[in-house]
Amino acid sequence: METPIARTSRWRGLLPRKRGRWAAGLAAFVVLAGAGTWTATADDGGPAVHRQDRMMRVDGVSIDTSYFTTGGTQRRPAVLIGHGFGGSKNDVRAQAEQLAGAGYAVLTWSARGFGKSGGEIALNAPDREVKDVSRLIDWLADRPEVELDAKGDPRVGVTGASYGGAVSLLAAGYDKRVDAIAPQITYWNLADALFPDGVFKKLWAGIFVTTGGGCQKFEKQLCDMYERVAVSGKPDAAARALLTERSPSAVADRIKVPALIVQGQSDSLFPLGQADAMAEAIRGNGAPVAVDWIAGGHDGGDLETDRVRQRIGGWFDRYLKGDKGADTGPGFRVTRTGGIDSTDGAALTRGASSDTYPGLSSGGETIDLGRRTQTFRNPAGANPPAISAVPGVGGGLSQLSSLGVGLSIDFPGQYARFDSAPLDKSLHVTGSPTVRVVVDAERGDAVLFGKVYDVSPDGKRQVLPSQLVAPFRIPQSQQGKGVQLTLPAIDHQFDAGHRLRLVLSATDLGYASPAEPTTYKVTAAGPLNVPTAPALKTAAATLPWWTWGLPAAAVVMAALLLLTARRRTATPAPDPTLAGVPLQITGLSKKYARSADRYAVKELSFRVEKGQVLGLLGPNGAGKTTTLRMLMGLITPDDGEIRVFGQAIRPGAPVLSRVGSFVEGAGFLPHLSGRANLELYWQATGRPAEDAYIEEALEIAGLGDALARAVRTYSQGMRQRLAIAQAMLGMPDLLILDEPTNGLDPPQIREMRDVMIRYAAGGRTVIVSSHLLSEVEQSCTHLVVMDRGRLVQAGPVAEITGSGDMLLVTSAQDVAEPLVGKVAALPGIGSAVRTDDGRGLLVRLDGATSSELIAELVRLDMPLTGAGPHRRLEDAFLTLISGGSA
Repeated sequence: METPIARTSRWRGLLPRKRGRWAAGLAAFVVLAGAGTWTATADDGGPAVHRQDRMMRVDGVSIDTSYFTTGGTQRRPAVLIGHGFGGSKNDVRAQAEQLAGAGYAVLTWSARGFGKSGGEIALNAPDREVKDVSRLIDWLADRPEVELDAKGDPRVGVTGASYGGAVSLLAAGYDKRVDAIAPQITYWNLADALFPDGVFKKLWAGIFVTTGGGCQKFEKQLCDMYERVAVSGKPDAAARALLTERSPSAVADRIKVPALIVQGQSDSLFPLGQADAMAEAIRGNGAPVAVDWIAGGHDGGDLETDRVRQRIGGWFDRYLKGDKGADTGPGFRVTRTGGIDSTDGAALTRGASSDTYPGLSSGGETIDLGRRTQTFRNPAGANPPAISAVPGVGGGLSQLSSLGVGLSIDFPGQYARFDSAPLDKSLHVTGSPTVRVVVDAERGDAVLFGKVYDVSPDGKRQVLPSQLVAPFRIPQSQQGKGVQLTLPAIDHQFDAGHRLRLVLSATDLGYASPAEPTTYKVTAAGPLNVPTAPALKTAAATLPWWTWGLPAAAVVMAALLLLTARRRTATPAPDPTLAGVPLQITGLSKKYARSADRYAVKELSFRVEKGQVLGLLGPNGAGKTTTLRMLMGLITPDDGEIRVFGQAIRPGAPVLSRVGSFVEGAGFLPHLSGRANLELYWQATGRPAEDAYIEEALEIAGLGDALARAVRTYSQGMRQRLAIAQAMLGMPDLLILDEPTNGLDPPQIREMRDVMIRYAAGGRTVIVSSHLLSEVEQSCTHLVVMDRGRLVQAGPVAEITGSGDMLLVTSAQDVAEPLVGKVAALPGIGSAVRTDDGRGLLVRLDGATSSELIAELVRLDMPLTGAGPHRRLEDAFLTLISGGSA
């Protein structure tokens, strides 16, 4: 019988070679005639991007594709974009349109078993999904507008995230026509990712299978393998071989193209070690490599989409277009948290970089942990398990440490703990700490889970960086002698006075542990070695304009402006450091008319970031409306400045085309339908019809069939939503809503809240002024509180409202009444009440800690999405405007 390895080798022989013949491969590849459709979209100021949808067939399997170009027959490089597991080609449409607008021919597709494509999921098998990519490259080679290196050999790059990132690596290994790749948050060896050190990552593996639609959607041998390992709780050699065969590491010596590797720090599925292995292998093959550690990952957090896409564009410009002046970024970059923004209380992120990737063990210090021997138990059935990450719950739990609510729990008697002395200076760890220990088990293999905590000086708070833990299987042959453990790779600042705490636990919620009870004995046989990557240089938290260096011409121009009477009216130059910031207000002041010393707004400063829903709060006369009118360019401030995406706001400023606004009482022609009113409004702007994005705006507004009816038949809530849809035309990056819920009943208010949240979820920004504090609390992520024209406080909603012993816990689904009763009856819980939307609990702690509560909720199978301190916004607001402190 032919083995999987033999099949792989035979398939490699069928693959087209770089600058070689390719016609033979087309026999297996058929385009379904008549299946293509064309649509066109356009970015403001950019060329129209055409999309062609087409079903293709590879070896009898239908593959759903979309092809994006700006038209014409001018030769250009091509880019293939793969999607994440469980998704489809629709997930990468925005990036495809962006790259097409930048001068590429872009092809996206739904992988086998996903979207409208046929076939079974084979986890990027060489003769299935990888072969599909080569056939797509064949198709690109026959396009008249695609640049060729040789007949049948298009100039092509491949990118994608997660599942799509892996296929980009595999495509480069199996098809020599691939010229550059940019894999994101993906794996190098799937066996190592799901069976690290021989321990079964059961929760992520289960999520993997269910996300794919269930075991029946997979190729039979994959389904059989998963069920076998899930039942036994221990991966076998055949399972490892099957997943390794379908991993990029199987062709490590054949990936020789420039690679931009983007990996997530908040990722317990594919941790940073996976990216380290791929970087080492590809760099060893002599190809250019850059590595970028972003803040988010599969466990949630900020995926830094805009920055990453921009960097991928620069990478392809350099290695596909041959633009030697393209900015490909540093050899290594990591996103760090660098303090608190004084204007809005948000955590500041900034990049640290070096010319070359340092790996996971660069530099380093040794931290003494003592030499104590500790004994602990693996409980029967491995229950209750310790808790680190909770896969699949999302970003809420992985970000709890930033709120001071530690999720990680280790149960007494089930772990060994080794503490360092307090640090006499701060220590920034970048890479994988290591430690040498001696382990003995009463019977069988020892299965341990290692993590390094950051412990506060008083010992009351411990933070687990990115909620990461590393499993270790120590067989009997290695017991009783020193073994070196490599702990999770992190980038984390340990402050002076803090301690490092090494914990080795017998259990972990995300993994399978031995069911039989046993006793473990562990001795720290050496210090904790922590890498510091000393070559890294961290960027300043903010970049004042002068740090960019002023050309002599700019200095002369500034001097001239200071000497002219046009100083007040001249528009300041754009600030490139703020190009990605939706709004920054600095020192804004406006006096009342005919008043020399009475201010409507005085010295107001705050900043709004992408994806935020910011609530502008204040009593009557606080200056909210005046601020919004200045922001929209309707009135001119007396002092200070407003910058939108780095552009100074003046009446009629071009950047205002990126701002949409809603003012209560927007007028419509009552005899026309809702859609006709919007179309008429857009025509009046004089902008091209294709720039309106009417369908996208209407989908977010959620008006449904009512769009065809006359506006005179609309309820007040429907009119409000139509007005917001009008403000959203053109899909502005910044949306301003002034009292959008006035006159609405509670169900309509809830609908309006969902509209705002959906709009911001696409990476845009919403600013809403409202008197309904309870509504602001549920819909906004950040707040700016004003009183008598001045800023009182700015920051995340949780920070402004958070205090006391009340905890808000949110859920992915409605909280059932029996569960509420169970929570209320827990020891140390004073009360538990469901939130108005039914998807959360307000829990008053009466002796229990937040960590204990979260552990109980996990055991009660509540699908947590977040938790944090809570008090009513109304209480915080009244405290703030009365002059108290929140």
